[in-house]
Amino acid sequence: MEISAGIQASLAGRYASALFALASENGTVTAVESDLERIGAALGESDDLRSATTNPELSRSQQADAVAAVAGHLGLSDLTTKFLGVLAGNRRLSKLPDMIAAFKTIAAAQRGEVTATVTSAHPLSDAQVAALKDKLTAREGRTVMLSADVDPDLLGGLVVTIGSQRIDASIRTRLNSLSQAMKA
Repeated sequence: MEISAGIQASLAGRYASALFALASENGTVTAVESDLERIGAALGESDDLRSATTNPELSRSQQADAVAAVAGHLGLSDLTTKFLGVLAGNRRLSKLPDMIAAFKTIAAAQRGEVTATVTSAHPLSDAQVAALKDKLTAREGRTVMLSADVDPDLLGGLVVTIGSQRIDASIRTRLNSLSQAMKA
């Protein structure tokens, strides 16, 4: 498996890579990915949980107890629960959101997927998103997981971001380019 150097260089990436390797050995990548999505959602919804993972005044054992209770409540797998315990023991729970994102990236790369974001001035219909996804999949030669955002400041058109590539076909950019050309 090829993992980008950027992911491997980061602290979150190293932990995510280790978790992915263990999940691969156990054949539980999908279960762990689902667990991480649930814990990520819980972090987003609960100020108390977020505080428990980032509060330096809590001891390692208090953080471990807190995440073990949450893991039990959410019904997380044994591997994910142990991973959270290791993070608490190493004082790395504050980096959990970054680790979740890195794990998702590694898992998607392993499945041959690439993530893309399309930003438009107005919400796209399901048919438009599906058509764009098909065109991007054909262009990239691998499955594209597409998320759509809305930014009214674009005025019209689209901005598509695939990894580090950006395709900007927005009216705002065209108007800015025209304005710069007229100043010269």
